[in-house]
Amino acid sequence: MVAAPLLCCLFFTTLMYEGLPKDMPVGVVDEDNTSTTREILRNMDAFSQVHLTEDYASVSEARRAMQQGRIYAFYYIPEGTTEKILSSRQPTVSFYTNNSLLIAGSLIYRDLRTMSVLANASVGLQTLQAKGMDERTAMAFLQPIVIDTHALSNPWLNYSVYLNNTILPGILMMMIFMVTVFAIGSEIKEGTGKEWLAMADNRMWNALVGKLLPHTVIFFSVAAAYDAYLYGILGFPCHSGIGPLLCAAFLMVLASQSFGVFLISVLPTLRLALSSSSLWGVVSFSISGFSFPVMAMHPALQVLSNLFPLRHYFLIYVSQTLNGYPMVYAWKPYLALLLFVLLPLLLLRRLRTVMLNYDYIP
Repeated sequence: MVAAPLLCCLFFTTLMYEGLPKDMPVGVVDEDNTSTTREILRNMDAFSQVHLTEDYASVSEARRAMQQGRIYAFYYIPEGTTEKILSSRQPTVSFYTNNSLLIAGSLIYRDLRTMSVLANASVGLQTLQAKGMDERTAMAFLQPIVIDTHALSNPWLNYSVYLNNTILPGILMMMIFMVTVFAIGSEIKEGTGKEWLAMADNRMWNALVGKLLPHTVIFFSVAAAYDAYLYGILGFPCHSGIGPLLCAAFLMVLASQSFGVFLISVLPTLRLALSSSSLWGVVSFSISGFSFPVMAMHPALQVLSNLFPLRHYFLIYVSQTLNGYPMVYAWKPYLALLLFVLLPLLLLRRLRTVMLNYDYIP
C-alpha cells in the first residue's frame, strides 16, 4: 500500500527525467559529400534529439543498421544534390525513420523534416540575394506567413509531465482496487464475514467504514506525497493551487475504494474479483484519453470510458492542474467521481447476504 506506489513513482519519474529523449542515433548516406551537404549534416547534428553516429556507404547498408536497431533513422543525400541546388533545379533528399518506435520515430522525423525545410530556405535565400534582393524582402518572399507557435501549459513539451500525471494515479487506482477487493474478499474466503459483521453491530455500512477507513488515510497520504513530489520537487506545472489537487486526490481514493467494493459485491469469489479489478485498472490506461483522445474512439468506447474512474480524474487534471480553469468548469468529472463513491450503496444488502450465507468455492 505504501512501498509499491512510491517505488513506481520513483521508477517512472527517473525513467522520464529528461522529459524528452535526446541524442538518438541517426545514420547518414551522403553520396554527394560536398561542403554544402556537410554543412546541412552539421546543422542537423545540432538538433537536441538527433545524434549522427555513422556515415554509411549505401542505402541498403543503412537500412540494415536500422533493422538491427543500431540507428532509429537515416538521412539520404543522393549524388548531384549540390549541383542541382546551384543550378536552381529541385534536388531530392530522403529520410527514413523507424515508426515502430513511436516517440523516437516521430521526434526524429520532425527534426529531419525541419532541417530539410531550413536547408531549402537557406538555398533560396542565397539565390535571391545573388539576384540583388535584400534579406528582408527575400525572407518575405520565402515565408510570407510567419507562424509563431506557443505550447500552452507544458511549453517544454516534457513527456514526463504528459504521462506521469496520469500513469501514477492510474497505478495507485489499480492498487486500491486490488487491496479493497482483497480486504473484503478475504473475509468471504476465510469464512469470517459473520464475525466481522458482528463486530459492526450487523451493519454492513459500519463494517465497510471500519475496515476501509485506515486504507483511505494511507492511500490519500500516498496520493498527497505524489502531488508534493511531482509539483513541489520536480516542478511540474500546476495552475490550480493545492486545494483542487488534494480534493481530486481524495475523491480519486474514495471512488477507487468504492469501485473495489462494487466488484467484490458483484463477484464474491476472490480470484474473479481480483482478476476483474486488475483488468479494469489496466484498461483504464488505454481508455482514459491521455494516450489516445477519447473523442477519436468508436462511439461505443466513448460511452464506455465513463465507467473508468481514471477517465474523470484525468479530465480534472487537464481542466484544473494543467490549464488552471476554475473548479466550476470541472463539475462533471467531480460529479462522476462522487457517483462512484455512492456506488456501494446499491449493493450493501447483497454484500451483507454474501457475508452471512455465501459458501466460498475455492
